[in-house]
Amino acid sequence: MINEIKAIYRNDPAARGLEAVLYPGFHAVVIHKYLIHPLYKFKLRFISRFLSQLVRFFTGIEIHPGAVIGKGLFIDHGMGTVIGETVIIGDNCVLFHNVTLGGTGHHSGKRHPTVGSNVLIGANATVLGPGVIGSNCKIGAETVIINCVIPDNSTVVGAPGRIVRLNGKKVSIEPELIK
Repeated sequence: MINEIKAIYRNDPAARGLEAVLYPGFHAVVIHKYLIHPLYKFKLRFISRFLSQLVRFFTGIEIHPGAVIGKGLFIDHGMGTVIGETVIIGDNCVLFHNVTLGGTGHHSGKRHPTVGSNVLIGANATVLGPGVIGSNCKIGAETVIINCVIPDNSTVVGAPGRIVRLNGKKVSIEPELIK
């Protein structure tokens, strides 16, 4: 829980004093990590899903009980954020409002994205399918990424998403598709 509080102060200059504990993203992440996900892992699927829907009702942030979240996730202005069942999110990531980390259909197995550590995903971005967003990436607002592998240290913008920076250098690359 302390990592999530630190993430708020690290990422939001408007946070002061005890305000961090009032952030809906803080509530959604902490309740998911320390209550809902453990219940899900113990195969208490109905109660974990019920609680996740309750959190969604109060915060506007939908995190499936099966999602795996690393330390220090900061969801800023989280309304409309959706995190699917097989999503894996690394440490110290930032998601803005209306981000979707979702699937592309009724597939079985790993069907949602894996997000590395230190990733920033801008408002209204959509990342679908079992793709991978590498560590230290920036995904621009309203970017759409479907079934792609994004290398570490990339900046991706547009719909469909294109890599415009890689390892600090300007580029223009279409991401590798997962087949």
